[in-house]
Amino acid sequence: MQRISSRLTRTSSLSTLLTHTIKRSSNTHSLKNANLQKQQEPAIPGHFLKWGSLGFIRTSRFATGFTPLEPKPLDSIMDIERAKTKSPEDLASIWDDYHLGRGHIGASMKAKLYQLLVLRAADCKYFVVPLWRGSGYTTMFAQVQTPHMIFTGLEDYKSRGTQASPYLTVKYYTDFAESKDLVLIRGDIVFTSKLTDEEAEWLVETAQSFYLNDARYKLVEQFNKQTRDFEFKDVLRSLNMPIM
Repeated sequence: MQRISSRLTRTSSLSTLLTHTIKRSSNTHSLKNANLQKQQEPAIPGHFLKWGSLGFIRTSRFATGFTPLEPKPLDSIMDIERAKTKSPEDLASIWDDYHLGRGHIGASMKAKLYQLLVLRAADCKYFVVPLWRGSGYTTMFAQVQTPHMIFTGLEDYKSRGTQASPYLTVKYYTDFAESKDLVLIRGDIVFTSKLTDEEAEWLVETAQSFYLNDARYKLVEQFNKQTRDFEFKDVLRSLNMPIM
């Protein structure tokens, strides 16, 4: 996944690319029928103050919940026409900055990589990713149905199946795939008590790596097509995690 570092030389006009109208629903207990609400978040984190001294200040509305699989269209998040005038690098950087923290993650990837993800996910929709926490790991269950990716706890999925509540949902925006060779990625944490922003970012990057890396994808194929041959310890080894 392509991560592009922030540039301190951006001007204040860049902040107008992104609107302040993000809405997410307050119901996190079902994959369907959620109520939308808005909530104004506290002041911007400290390191954004330095950006503010250069004329770039991010102020936006984020909320605590949202509607899974009913993401906002891209034109409700940013000014598409203004975005068209920006370079892929600047656009990706602004996108990442806007979603940094507060239960959201923002990232981007090359269009060709996304097409590979689409191709492989169509054939193998599910996988399991261990999330390391201190002295052990929690196993997350991932469902990839592009342009979406959903994560929930494996134990929750075992007990509730498709009714299990998602911990994290991801949306891939392909609006600039052809013109800028850029796919924008937005992740929304449904249960902030279960996942930190850093853990969510790691989950997305790691899950993508299993679909985009040829050697790792063999494990995804085993999990979906040759279940009897699948060994979870092989996933742990590929991530250099100890076998518990």
